[in-house]
Amino acid sequence: MPSSSANKLRPLQLAAIIFLTVSGGPYGLESLFTYVGNQGALLLLLVTPLLWDVPTILTVLELNSLMPVTGGYYQWVKRALGIRWAFYEGWWTWLYTFIDLAIYPVLFMGYAAYFFPAIAAYKVLICLLIIWSSALLNILGIVPVGKTSVFLGIVVLVPFVVLFIVLLMRHSPGSAIPTPSLHGLGFSPIAMGLYTVMWNFIGWDNATTYAGEVRRPARSYFLSISLAFVLIVGVYILAALAVHRSGVSAEMLDNGKWPVLGALTGGWWLGALLAAGGMASTLGLYSAVLLSVSRVPQVMAADSLLPSWLCRLHSRYRTPYLSIIASSVVVSILILWTFEDLVVMDIVLYGAGLSLEFVTLFVLRIRQPKAHRPFRIPLGNKGLFLMLLLPVAVYVIALSGALYSSGSMAMPALISIGMLISAELAWRVIVWRTPALSNQIPVRQDR
Repeated sequence: MPSSSANKLRPLQLAAIIFLTVSGGPYGLESLFTYVGNQGALLLLLVTPLLWDVPTILTVLELNSLMPVTGGYYQWVKRALGIRWAFYEGWWTWLYTFIDLAIYPVLFMGYAAYFFPAIAAYKVLICLLIIWSSALLNILGIVPVGKTSVFLGIVVLVPFVVLFIVLLMRHSPGSAIPTPSLHGLGFSPIAMGLYTVMWNFIGWDNATTYAGEVRRPARSYFLSISLAFVLIVGVYILAALAVHRSGVSAEMLDNGKWPVLGALTGGWWLGALLAAGGMASTLGLYSAVLLSVSRVPQVMAADSLLPSWLCRLHSRYRTPYLSIIASSVVVSILILWTFEDLVVMDIVLYGAGLSLEFVTLFVLRIRQPKAHRPFRIPLGNKGLFLMLLLPVAVYVIALSGALYSSGSMAMPALISIGMLISAELAWRVIVWRTPALSNQIPVRQDR
């Protein structure tokens, strides 16, 4: 039998999973150039990580160093705010991740169409094949997912490196580096561009739900998240510079996606390489995100918040196989929604769950200031509060712009609000069945 250490993730494997959980490369950024142009895209890709990602990453690192346990954000909120808010966190994030998962098979179809234009007729069948093959991989264990993520991460990055090299070797009218600017743009396109960038930068907290399955978690998460952050920002900037240098119009890029840019730049082979990268990206994203979401119902079930059978582990692989299967069933239904609707619902639910994590960080700083934290954000309480206002402000601006820009987004937004409210309804049912849960209170003493 392998040792327990052999069944845990190493930093490089963890970095690959985080890269695929959060990003999976620039696939999905194409519409950004339509909203704000090359100059605006470059500015948002430089500024948004500082306002949105850095505070989120620092929050995740401190809370995860305080509690590097399976369940991640659910366990943090439980410790700070009590079982009720922990249930909200788990419920909202569970729903958001289901929606996020449903996006990736749909994106896969778009890139696969470069090779097989008639593939749209088999959308449901192929999406189900992706969902259930990923479920099987996750049931086999976290290490196979980590090894697969390293391979898929390379497949995602290489096409953009090749694209940029080809563009550097050829003369192009857009050879100068663009000046980052949003000059002359209205609120709506800026907000929609911001919203697009945010969606391509979410999920840092998802990587903590399996912290109990990572070697030396405090050190590994710091190294892995740092590496993943540099890779993500770097490949996004590289892609933006490639678009500018190619001279391809934003409309053409939005309609044809990255493979069209590759085909126009280097020929069919480069378009095929980028299409293959897009397919690998969506597969890697799906498998990595499923890994995170399958651990949440496991720990919630252990607290009597969900059916106990979700805790059951596979006799051989020791993975929460019933939780993985249950998650896959829900995602199999959600693929019937359109890409645009799924994205709107995704960001609304994600923002609600992330806000609870910000509150949790602040509360634990006040209630347990001396608790052991291998990583601590070097800010006092006032500085911490101001730092956490930055991502909240970005979220509010982006969401307002998304809702303002198109009436077609009203229905998915209302559905998202209904999903948020469903947490309270579900909580009342749970308390009715298990009254003792309502008496649990947050931990207040230092430990």
